[in-house]
Amino acid sequence: MVWISRICCRKYGNFVDNLRLYVRGGSGGMGLPRLGGQGGKGGDVWVTAKHSVTLKKIKDKYPNKRFVAGAGENSSIRALKGDRGEDMQILAPPGIIVTTDNGKVLGELNAEGDQVLVARGGRGGSFHSSFLPSKGQARQVRLDLRLIADMGLVGFPNAGKSSLLSTLSHAKPQIADYPFTTLKPEIGKVMYDDYRQVSIADLPGLIEGAHGNKGMGHKFLKHVERTKQLMFVVDICGFQLSSKMPFRSAFQTVQLLTKELELYKEELLSKPALLVVNKMDLPGTEEMFQELLDQLKNQDDFTHLLPEDMVPKNGLQFKRVVPVSAVTGLGIEQLKAQVRQSLDEEGDTATEEPSRKRIQKL
Repeated sequence: MVWISRICCRKYGNFVDNLRLYVRGGSGGMGLPRLGGQGGKGGDVWVTAKHSVTLKKIKDKYPNKRFVAGAGENSSIRALKGDRGEDMQILAPPGIIVTTDNGKVLGELNAEGDQVLVARGGRGGSFHSSFLPSKGQARQVRLDLRLIADMGLVGFPNAGKSSLLSTLSHAKPQIADYPFTTLKPEIGKVMYDDYRQVSIADLPGLIEGAHGNKGMGHKFLKHVERTKQLMFVVDICGFQLSSKMPFRSAFQTVQLLTKELELYKEELLSKPALLVVNKMDLPGTEEMFQELLDQLKNQDDFTHLLPEDMVPKNGLQFKRVVPVSAVTGLGIEQLKAQVRQSLDEEGDTATEEPSRKRIQKL
């Protein structure tokens, strides 16, 4: 038996996945020249991971988005060494990457309790500084939420990703016959008989040109970076975003999805990936599925089906291609088993790598 739980947000307008904050460390305290007293150090500003927090809550609670740590105490006759200023803690959800305005990564928050120092407090006045304190570090930092999941669903609108996650998790996401029903990241969690949990992220739909920030663009693609593996989902009958856009077959869809990931960040294609071919309950799909398998096996022979600038440098070779129907449940149990096997294989490889390196050293 497989138990399921589901994590979801409200509408996309209430979902915040990045914030820009002003942070400043506390100023140091004054020294006391005639007695050689030392001022207290200014407090530091930290970003700390906590599960119950969201970026939306931070934005609502601190509309000015300014965080300043406490100043160090001045040296005095009663206390020659001034007390340290109070640190400022900014609570944020796990999955945050903290960067400066110029893109320098200050750190990541991957689990509850993780901390990143974002602004240092100033030094207290002392003999070495003529008893004059220094100001705290001040700068703008960005908190960028990137989902951490075992599997990330990659597919164009109407590929059936929401329906697939609904079938896998018995949840009820918004599903309809029009593009972009998924307007925010959703995560379904699957628990297996041995209590192993697998998280699957349903991410906003891609369109051609997403690498250039069209459609959901980077709001989608950045989340792919933090998933362990990719699950491509394609409609066996093909895809057409609108009457003004060209029709794409299932094979062309796979190639375009691959190209979008490649253009955004090529190293994403080094992640293990499996292909889910959806809507196999429709008439005539068995022949279409066999044709797709042949095309995937001999990808170079079919590159002429795409514009030259949309052909991936290297087509993905899927170890697993699973035909399913999210509507009827066809192939869903096989898909669950394949997902588990793929993740277990990756775990075994990660465990073997350190051992291999130790053996090589010996």
